[in-house]
Amino acid sequence: MILTAVSSRHPDPAWRGRVAATVIAMILLWPMLVSSEFKPWILLDAQSLEATGHFLCTFLPPAHSREFLILILEATWQTIAIATAGLTLALMAAIPLTLLATESLSVSLLESGRMRIAGAFVRQAARWFLVLLRSVPELVWALLLVRIVGLGPTAGVLSIALTYSGMLGKVYAEILESSEAHATELLLQNGSGRLAALFYGALPASAPELVSYTTYRWECAIRGSVVMGFVGAGGIGQRMDESMKMLAGGEVSTMLIVFVLLVACADLVSKFLRKRLG
Repeated sequence: MILTAVSSRHPDPAWRGRVAATVIAMILLWPMLVSSEFKPWILLDAQSLEATGHFLCTFLPPAHSREFLILILEATWQTIAIATAGLTLALMAAIPLTLLATESLSVSLLESGRMRIAGAFVRQAARWFLVLLRSVPELVWALLLVRIVGLGPTAGVLSIALTYSGMLGKVYAEILESSEAHATELLLQNGSGRLAALFYGALPASAPELVSYTTYRWECAIRGSVVMGFVGAGGIGQRMDESMKMLAGGEVSTMLIVFVLLVACADLVSKFLRKRLG
């Protein structure tokens, strides 16, 4: 009776379910934290704090010589070029795979018998191929491709293209399948092809979400190209790796500032495109 009265007076009627879910989540999370050897208190160790202080002191002042700034601008432009070229190649692969993997754009669903079975097989094969592409991180692709094509931006462009084609194709298919399918179905039933059904049926309703995700992936590609620079794939990441090996904190500080500004500009581009399509 007392528990019932307390439960009825509680402002959240579902509090017991929330508490139970929190406890279960903590029970499941604890062994994962133990396995990952997550020990944040190491950062407060006296030796760690001293090393951190010495390293951060070298960040000031940021390097600002004319020759270094020109070098960083060139590396930054190369980073943008790697991300943009890689995403463009990813789009060229993702769009055809999206057409094959999207169920709402499947002409075979209107058929019966062998055509329907063949269409389902092709659709599943396209989806599994997208899984294969996005399962390998771009950094792993970069490590492999650097040994195949050598150091430089080519490895970075191909790495982004391979991984992001799988990501884009998967999310594009989900966006198109979750959009209003009435117009697409009418076009397919009246003899329209996949491309016409995409451009005149599914795309008008899904364009803002598709563009938003694409620009977000471009921003991720810029960040990814910086990380891949640490394994020799060119761009500002490769310059940062060289500066960190030489313990040139001022140079690293300047590159971090440039990197933050670069991501902020990518975010502004994304907002501008969303407003234009909103």
